[in-house]
Amino acid sequence: MSIIERAELTPGYSVSRLLKGGWHLAGGHGTVDRDNAIKDMAAFVEAGITTFDCADHYIGVEEMIGDFRTAYPSLASQVQIHTKFVPDYDRLGSVDMNYVEGIIDRSLRRLKVETLDLVQYYWWDTDVPGYLETAQMLSALRDAGKIRHLGVTNFNVAKLQPLLEAGIPFVANQPQYSPIDLRPENGIIEISQANGIKQLCYGTLAGGFFSKNWVGKPEPMGPFKNRSLTKYKLIIEDFGGWDLFQELLATYARIAARYDATIGQVALRWVLRRPNVVGAIVGATSTRHLAENTGVFAFELDDQDLAEIKAITDRRTGPEGDCYDLERDKTGRHGSIMRYNQNEGGV
Repeated sequence: MSIIERAELTPGYSVSRLLKGGWHLAGGHGTVDRDNAIKDMAAFVEAGITTFDCADHYIGVEEMIGDFRTAYPSLASQVQIHTKFVPDYDRLGSVDMNYVEGIIDRSLRRLKVETLDLVQYYWWDTDVPGYLETAQMLSALRDAGKIRHLGVTNFNVAKLQPLLEAGIPFVANQPQYSPIDLRPENGIIEISQANGIKQLCYGTLAGGFFSKNWVGKPEPMGPFKNRSLTKYKLIIEDFGGWDLFQELLATYARIAARYDATIGQVALRWVLRRPNVVGAIVGATSTRHLAENTGVFAFELDDQDLAEIKAITDRRTGPEGDCYDLERDKTGRHGSIMRYNQNEGGV
């Protein structure tokens, strides 16, 4: 294993540049052995991946991390925990301070901490009034000491701008970003750089499609064995289809061979060197790929590598638009597979 790089998200607060994702532990990705999942958290920290990503609506995950903190107090003291505040779609019209503070207090209890390191905010439908006022409520809870830092996730430029103009002190943004999904380059990176906001990216491995296991394989049509493959197969279709993706995989395989690396490592290395990117979130239900993931820091891509990748991605047909615009459409191909009410209706 190579040494895990660290970077400052904001002055005085650093994170591991690989983050352990929690979504895969919330269901839809096969059976999860809870006791083993908690032991695995210890292995990630021992390997240098000390920053965990979870959410209030990732069912059971905050509690798992809280139990990890109890079982491994020495390792837990090294960990940064990033959660989210995502009110249920059906509750957007009735969100008030009692609701917001109740969700934040619940996360504090579940995670067994006195202050949340980072809370990343999302509002499903900005046509429903209240998303700016809710961000201000989170800012007030930050001022009260319940939250250390604030971030956003899945906002586009048009919806992020009013929050920034209101002076909400965001330090992080969590976008979907990979060589097959370049939507953050349509404005989010630029506005983030102008406002001191760093990127913590997800979807970089396309749910596992960036793997030698898919090189030269016929196009899979589903149904898929987990939610990630279902989600990112749609992104591949928008990118330009299976044939263009196969060209990209072959290019990645060729680059990986130069460095005695893997396709997944090349994908991670690519996003970690993009402007304004501090970290990449790696979803995992076990430690099976832990050694492979940590090896991403053992090499660097050169200009030739990047040019070969760009030669493929320049031929893409999508995904079109700004960050998460496709997923925000509940009637569309992407939005129709989302789960909008997993916060159990509040507290």
